[in-house]
Amino acid sequence: MNEAAGRNRLELVALLLLALAAVATAWSSYQANRWNGEQAKTTAKVNATRIAAARASGLANAQTQVDIATFTQWVDAYAHEERRLTAFYERRFRKEFQLAFKAWLASRPLNNPDAPLTPFAMPQYRLASTAEANRLDAQAEVLAAGARENIQRSSNYVLSVVLFSVALFFAGVSTKLSTPRLRAALLVLGCLIFVGTLAWVATSPVSVSV
Repeated sequence: MNEAAGRNRLELVALLLLALAAVATAWSSYQANRWNGEQAKTTAKVNATRIAAARASGLANAQTQVDIATFTQWVDAYAHEERRLTAFYERRFRKEFQLAFKAWLASRPLNNPDAPLTPFAMPQYRLASTAEANRLDAQAEVLAAGARENIQRSSNYVLSVVLFSVALFFAGVSTKLSTPRLRAALLVLGCLIFVGTLAWVATSPVSVSV
């Protein structure tokens, strides 16, 4: 009776471990797929943000080229003392460049050896498109870090699937053994793996959005 009762208890524990490990394996598989999906969505956002940053950077480069071209023409007209032509170019400077140009003139570049060589060296020369490109680049880096985290989370859940499967294996094999001690040893080992993995998974983030 005692041996039969002990065998029944071991079988009950094995059955309970099989059920719990099967549920935990399914949950971990679901979470691994969910975090793969989160990683894919975040990566798409990273790519879109980097494309937007490249566009803003391209716009900044184009605007700088326009400023350089108009300033070069202004310098040429100024050197030839064509005042009407210099005034013509000054009216057509972009607003962002006008601020730097006026500040540069105020530094008296012809007489002041410490004056910046061109308006482009002035702190007032700031392009909104450059600032936007920098902002988008920083945002892309943050998103990329999030994508890497999601990859790691998915990998962690895949590992938990493996560990829960090992617990399932030990629980299943224990029911086939005739030696009580060996059966108990496998059950204990399976329970330890299951409990340890479950405690680890419990600290992992969960994704349940649809």
